Amino acid sequence: METEIYKYLSKYIPITKELEEELGKIEFIKCFGKGTILLEEGKKSNECFFIIKGCIRSYYIVDGEDRTTDFYTEEQAVIPTAYGNNIPSEYYLECIEDTVVGLGTPELETQMYNKFPQLESLNRALGEAIMAKNQDTFAEYKMASPEERYQALLKNRPDLLQRAPQYQIASYLGIKPESLSRIRKRIDF
Repeated sequence: METEIYKYLSKYIPITKELEEELGKIEFIKCFGKGTILLEEGKKSNECFFIIKGCIRSYYIVDGEDRTTDFYTEEQAVIPTAYGNNIPSEYYLECIEDTVVGLGTPELETQMYNKFPQLESLNRALGEAIMAKNQDTFAEYKMASPEERYQALLKNRPDLLQRAPQYQIASYLGIKPESLSRIRKRIDF
């Protein structure tokens, strides 16, 4: 599994033998079963995740209703907003499949940045790319009708339709499951 992380990192920086050896010493690969709650509302987060295999969703509970805000899959980072800030989370993170992650902590990051400064530059560049993508996705979402959101999902992330239950997809699109069924009937047939 570590080779998946090396492959991903090598897209952005050269992976030296020294870096590979150092990463190999750290036990940061973790497996979580489907249904595992990685973060709960009100809990503090001292962990971030890089998904090697599987799917994690983020969601809020609003007026007793579950509202999905995102799905994270292979080669995506999940960095809770409360990560390392000693403040409680406002949302949940749940594995919706058996999931294998690279697990990070602020302490591990500091240790690795001190030994390999290029990782800090990489982290900053990846953070900026993630923020830009999230801004584009948010703007697109706000401007689109539910049908257009579904079509964007079909185009950009069709795998989610097989990986997540329909009620979670509907919540992610900001609609009820019945509305998603009607949209799917119109578009898919």
